[in-house]
Amino acid sequence: MFLDRGSEHYIGGILEMANARLFSFWADLTEALRTGAPQNETKHSGEPLFAKLYEVPERLEQFMNAMSGVSAGNFRALAQKFDFSRYKTLCDVGGATGQLSCIVAAAHPHLRCTSFDLPNVVPIAQRRIAAAGLEDRVTALGGDFFTDPLPEAEVIAMGMILHDWNLEKKKLLIRKAVDALPEGGAFIAIEALIDDARRQNAFGLLMSLNMLIEFGDAFDYTGADFTAWCREAGFRRFEVIPLAGPSSAAIAYK
Repeated sequence: MFLDRGSEHYIGGILEMANARLFSFWADLTEALRTGAPQNETKHSGEPLFAKLYEVPERLEQFMNAMSGVSAGNFRALAQKFDFSRYKTLCDVGGATGQLSCIVAAAHPHLRCTSFDLPNVVPIAQRRIAAAGLEDRVTALGGDFFTDPLPEAEVIAMGMILHDWNLEKKKLLIRKAVDALPEGGAFIAIEALIDDARRQNAFGLLMSLNMLIEFGDAFDYTGADFTAWCREAGFRRFEVIPLAGPSSAAIAYK
């Protein structure tokens, strides 16, 4: 079996995450299906998952590295396939290490990018941005995307963010994206998007089960779901661009 570079990065990131965290949680899939409750590190404490993951710097860095591996192929594909020539600014919401911002900025020298994530993630992103030599065009900004306004930009991206939350919070983030965009701006959600018939992208369906194990009420979604939620929020035009492996970019234009 031959894999392209994007698929190799994707599978490598998944394997790292699976070995480090997920394997033992899936042993409790039956309980997750029966109860609808998370089966991860927060199972007995009831703490929010990200608070638990982020409380230990080494564990936070491990999680960030794994997510970078999962996302690298998708971000490279997005930089090649999406027409960024019409835009001058991008904000990656939940930007983690700043990887998407760096990849897009490197491919499109006219763009200025912001990676927006919780304050304790910012030093990690700043190190990665400096290592890429992109400090003049990529900025790491700290904040909470639920309680703070999103930084204004002509493109708002969310890479594997919406699937972490229930429907109410998904719709809140979509509304915040439309508020942060100018007319003609684009909102890009990068996910293992489930096909509308729910028959082809088995990985997307398995990822949705993984969100149940991780969060209880979180789930992955179809392109039709994304379009309906974004139309309700005020977006007017929509498309889906296939990326690496089983993932796609769902795009809504204001």
